Amino acid sequence: MKNNVDKNFFFLNGINRFYIESIYKNFLNNPTSVSYEWKSLFNKVSFNFSDNKSGFVDEKKIFFVNNFLFSNHINNFRSYGHFKAKTDPLNIKKTKNIKKFFLDSNQLHENQYNKNSEVKFFYDHKDDTYSIDTIKRFEKIYCNSIGFEYMHIDNYEERTWVQEYIESKFIRQYFTEKEKKFFLDQIIKAEEVEHYLGRTFPGSKRFSLEGGDVIIPILKEAIYKSLIKYKIKKIILGMSHRGRLNVLVNIFNKKLQNLCNEFLGNYDFVKTSGDVKYHQGFCSNIKVEQETINLKLSFNPSHLEIVNPVVMGIVRANLDSLKDNEKNCILPITIHGDASVIGQGVIQETLNMSRTASNNIGGTIRIIINNQIGFTTDVSDSRSTNYCTDIFKITQCPILHVNGDNVHSAIFAINFALDFRNKFNKDVVIDLVCYRRHGHNEADEPSVTQPLMYKKIKKHPTLKKIYSDYLIKRNIISKKELSNMLSVFRNKLNNKYINKKVDIKNKFDNKNKIIKNNNIYKKNISSLKKLSKIICAIPSNLNAQSIVKKIFSQRLEMSKEKRLFDWGAAEILCYASLLENDFSIRICGEDVERGTFFHRHAVIYDQNNNTKYIPLHNIIEKNILKFQIYNSTLSEEASLAFEYGYSTVAKNTLVIWEAQFGDFANGAQVVIDQFISSGEQKWGQKSNIVMFLPHGYEGQGPEHSSARLERYLQLCAQNNIQVCIPSTPAQLYNLLFRQVVCNIKKPLIVLSPKSLLRHHLSTSSFEDIANFEFREVIIDQNNIKNLNEITIIILCSGKIFYDLISASKKHNISNTHIIRIEQLYPFPKSIIIETLNNYKNINKIIWCQEEPKNQGAWNWINYKIKDILSKEIELIYSGRPSSASTATGHFHIHQIEQEKIINSVFNIK
Repeated sequence: MKNNVDKNFFFLNGINRFYIESIYKNFLNNPTSVSYEWKSLFNKVSFNFSDNKSGFVDEKKIFFVNNFLFSNHINNFRSYGHFKAKTDPLNIKKTKNIKKFFLDSNQLHENQYNKNSEVKFFYDHKDDTYSIDTIKRFEKIYCNSIGFEYMHIDNYEERTWVQEYIESKFIRQYFTEKEKKFFLDQIIKAEEVEHYLGRTFPGSKRFSLEGGDVIIPILKEAIYKSLIKYKIKKIILGMSHRGRLNVLVNIFNKKLQNLCNEFLGNYDFVKTSGDVKYHQGFCSNIKVEQETINLKLSFNPSHLEIVNPVVMGIVRANLDSLKDNEKNCILPITIHGDASVIGQGVIQETLNMSRTASNNIGGTIRIIINNQIGFTTDVSDSRSTNYCTDIFKITQCPILHVNGDNVHSAIFAINFALDFRNKFNKDVVIDLVCYRRHGHNEADEPSVTQPLMYKKIKKHPTLKKIYSDYLIKRNIISKKELSNMLSVFRNKLNNKYINKKVDIKNKFDNKNKIIKNNNIYKKNISSLKKLSKIICAIPSNLNAQSIVKKIFSQRLEMSKEKRLFDWGAAEILCYASLLENDFSIRICGEDVERGTFFHRHAVIYDQNNNTKYIPLHNIIEKNILKFQIYNSTLSEEASLAFEYGYSTVAKNTLVIWEAQFGDFANGAQVVIDQFISSGEQKWGQKSNIVMFLPHGYEGQGPEHSSARLERYLQLCAQNNIQVCIPSTPAQLYNLLFRQVVCNIKKPLIVLSPKSLLRHHLSTSSFEDIANFEFREVIIDQNNIKNLNEITIIILCSGKIFYDLISASKKHNISNTHIIRIEQLYPFPKSIIIETLNNYKNINKIIWCQEEPKNQGAWNWINYKIKDILSKEIELIYSGRPSSASTATGHFHIHQIEQEKIINSVFNIK
C-alpha cells in the first residue's frame, strides 16, 4: 500500500468495520453520496462485504486495515499514553479508562502486519517497521514514570520536535555514577534540612518539602545545565511557601544560622514590619565550574500564584535593559501548587498574556509541586479537569507529568524543559506528582480529612530511602558510604546553627524624600516648544483618521501657542521631555495607545495599511525601547502585577499602568494590598509604579465613576505611597516629571480625569508647565481679594473644583476661597497650615466631594484637617450621602445630586 494512503486515511479503525461497509455500499450505489475522503479511499481499494461479520476486506487486503489499526494504536500512545503512565507514587490516583483507544492482545499478532511498511515511528531508526516490539517500546516510553502531553500542540515543528526528543531519548537516558551520587547527595540534603528544622523547632510552620524532595536535584540540574549548556547568567525564581525554606538553604545557600534565628525571632528590624520567613525573597551568586550565575527568589505573599506575573515583569525589565545578543541569558522558573495553579484566576490571566508583545519573556519553566491535595480539599473538589495542568494548554506548551519518586525521570524532565524553551522560547510545564508527608503545615493533622491517603503516606518510604536502595542494589554506593554521607551533612547542620541573636540592621527609610532635581533637568520654554513641534506633526505620507488629524492639528497650534494645552498634549509632551533627558517610559493597560477616552493618541494607525506611527519615537530615533506603549489584555490583576514587577527592577524608567476606568482596578486588589502598598514595608522592595485611575462623576453609573479613592487612602501609612489628583494638564506633566527626575521610589496613585480631558477651563500654557513644579496645594488664583473678607474656605480635590468655581462666578460669591488639595498623601500638612494662617477671619471650612460620604476622601480629610484646626473653626461635609453603591445609574438623578452638592456649598436656594 502506498504511503499516501497511510497518511490520508488515518481514521480507519477496525472497530468501525461494519460502519465502513455501510458507507461503501452507499458509494457503490452513488459515489457522490459519500465524503471526499471516503471516495478517495474506495477508489484506491476495493472491499468485500463480510458475511460472517469477522472482517470486511479479503485476505489480500487484510494488511491494509491492520496496518491502520497498528498506526492508530501507536498514535494513541502519543495522545493517551499519559493516562496509563505510572506517575503517582502513592498509586491512589484513579486511572482513566482508555482501553477503547488501544488494541487488545487478540488484535496484536505480528503476522497480520505488513513488514515492508514505510511508516516510521522513531526518528533515529529509519528502518523501523511494525512489530510487537515496537508496541512494547512505545508502552515503555509513554506509559512509564512520565506522562507526556504534547499532541494538543498545533505547531507541527514543535510537536514533531517533542516527539522525536521523547522517543529517541527517554528510554536511553544515561547518568554516570558521579551524577547519581550527586542526585543522592541533594536528596539527603533536602530531607535532612527538613528533619533538622522539625527537631529544632517542633510545631513551627515551615511548609515542609518532604514528599516533593526531588525538587532540589531538579533545581540543581537546572542551574548547572543553564549555565554550562546555555550560558544563562541569571535565574529568577517565583514560588509559594511549600518547600521555600528548603530551597533557600539548599539552592540559594542562605545561612542556616540566619534561618534558625528567624524561627526564634532573634533579629532586629529597624522601622519595618517584616514578613514571615516563608515569604522572604533572596539573592545569591552561585559558582559552577568557575562560572557564576545569579539567582533571585522573588518575594511572595500567601496569595500563592500572584508572584507569577510579578516574576515575568522582573524578567521583562531585565531583558529590556540588555542588548539583543544577550537576551537569552535570563531564565524564569516558577513553582506552583496543584490546587492553586488550577484554582486561582491569575494563572489564566498570566498565561493569556505570556505570548503578547507587551509581556513576552521567551517562555517560563513552570513546575507544579503536585501534592494531590489542597490543604484539606480532595482533587475531586478542587478542579473539574483531568489534571491541574490543563489550564496550561491554552499556551500550547508541552506538559510532563512526572512521578516524584523517580529521580531520573525528574532530571530528564528538567533537561527536556531547558532544551524545549531554548529551542522555541515557550513555556514548559513539569507536573511533579508527589505527596505531602505532613499536613498543610506542621501543626496540622491531615488524617482528619484524608485518612486513607495518610495511612499510605505513613507506610511509604522516603525518596532518600528509595533512591539510596536503588544505588546500593546496583553497587553504586555501599551502606557505609550512605552512612558517611548522612553523618557528614548532619554534622554540618549542627555546626552551622548557633543560637545567637543576629542584629539585622535594615536600611529601610520610610521618609518621603523628594529631591528637587529640576535644576539639573531644566524645562525651558524654548526646549518645550521644540519638542512639542516634533511630536505634534504627522508625516505627509501617513493617512491618519480624520478626527485624529484634527487633534494633531490642534496640538500643532498648541506648540505655536495659538491654543492652550489639553491633557493629552501635555501628557505626551511630558514623555518627550523625559525621553530627551535619557529616561525610559513604559505604559501598559487596556486601550492605552489611543486612550479609553480618545485623548492620548500615542500611536497613530495609517488608515490604508494599518501600520503604526509613534510620534515619540522621533525623540529617541533608533532606540525605540526607550518608549514602550502597549494595549494590554483585558486583565487587571496579572497586568498590574507584571508592571509592578517591572518597576522594581527598571532603572530611570517611568512605568505606568492605566485602568480602563478606575473602578476596574479592584480586580487587582491583591496586587495593590500585598505589593504596591506594603511591599517596601514588608520586604524593603521599592517600586515607582504609577497607576492611572480615571475617576469622576459624570452620570455614567456605578462602574464608571469611582476609582475607590477611599481604599487607597485607607492603605496610606509610613509614607508608603503617593495619592494625587491633578486638576490641570500642567499638574499632570509636573507630577510625572517629578516621579522620575526626583527618583521617587514610591508608588504613585493618580486619579486621572475623564470629562476634564477636554474641559475648556482645564488647560495649561507653556509657562504653567515650565515655571512650576508639581503643586501639592493650589489656591484659587482667579479669586484673590482682601483675605480678611474671606470667612469660608472650600477644600476639594479633582474635577468638582470646576463646578465650584463656575457656580462661584455665576452667583458672585465673594466671601469664599476654593483651595485644591492635589496631593492627599503624603498629606501636605505644613502647606495647608501655612495657607490657612493667611485667612484671619474664617469661621467655616467645607470639604466638598462628589463621592458619597462613606467613600471618597471625607473620612481622611476629617481626620487630617480637624487635627490642625482651632476649635472655633467648623469643618463641614458637602457631598453625596452615604451609599452602598458608588453612584446612581440614572443620569438625571446624577444631575440633581450634583446640583444639590454645589448649592449646599454656597447656600444657594
